[in-house]
Amino acid sequence: MKRNGLRTVLAAGFALAASVGAQAQNFPLRPVTLIVPWPAGGSTDVGMRALASAAEKHLGQSIVVENRPGGSGTLGPGQMAATARPDGYTIAQIPITVFRFPFMTKTTFDPSTDFTYIIGVSGYTFGVVVRDDAPWKSFQDLTADAKSNPGKINYGTPGAGTSLHITMEQIARQQGIKWTHVPFKGNADSMNALLGGHIHVVADSSGWAQLVNAGRFRLLVTWGVARTKNWPDVPTLREIGIDMVSNSPFGIAGPKGMDPKIVRVLHDAFKKGLEEPSDQELFYLSSEDYQNFAMRQIEEARRIITELGLGPKQE
Repeated sequence: MKRNGLRTVLAAGFALAASVGAQAQNFPLRPVTLIVPWPAGGSTDVGMRALASAAEKHLGQSIVVENRPGGSGTLGPGQMAATARPDGYTIAQIPITVFRFPFMTKTTFDPSTDFTYIIGVSGYTFGVVVRDDAPWKSFQDLTADAKSNPGKINYGTPGAGTSLHITMEQIARQQGIKWTHVPFKGNADSMNALLGGHIHVVADSSGWAQLVNAGRFRLLVTWGVARTKNWPDVPTLREIGIDMVSNSPFGIAGPKGMDPKIVRVLHDAFKKGLEEPSDQELFYLSSEDYQNFAMRQIEEARRIITELGLGPKQE
């Protein structure tokens, strides 16, 4: 009886392994859900939808974008890590806040163990904008005013812990100034607040582009290595004496424990999608390189959050 029972258990185990192997071999058999942890219509959402549309042609199945905003871009990936099966049918965009938030507040996920990193995708074009009738004609004007009037100027970003928030605080620390952070849920909310005169400044990705091009916003500075092709007259931080570059590279990951064969299929489809023309600043990394990048970012996040005093308040 015991021997027969052992045979039954072993047979069941082999059958399960064979089933999992077959699923990986035949992946994908149905549409894949891509979680975008930002509101619909924002710059990240638009870019990720374009990439999904390009990648699905190479995947052989549709890629359905699902917006799950909240937690400065960490809510969606956190929910995926906690509830999704590692079968490749639920994946998520991973903003850099996923690496920072565990050092700022209690989270349900550990970025070093709870994700399977699939591919590094892109970075952002970040910049600082004010209304066209604002008194600051340059970023130097803005920082000089902030230095003379500590706490007077407030600025909006897509949320606490985002690269926009962190970089603005790094600038403040380096320049010896104090300004007030106003977090929003997404690009649309901060743009409307600036249009309505409720805040002075917005630091964000290129969701401000149309309003800048229409003359309603003034772009004071961008944060890349070089000037942008779309706004070549606007200087970078480095050009005005602030030695910083910020583009917040992001990628795509799934839950921990994904089969390497499934990871390869997804990686290859998205890589081919990246090769199609787009306005995104590409930051391609292979699965292995993206995993290594994530581990380095976690350690860098630990250091930056500690330096800026943005960690949890001690009782």
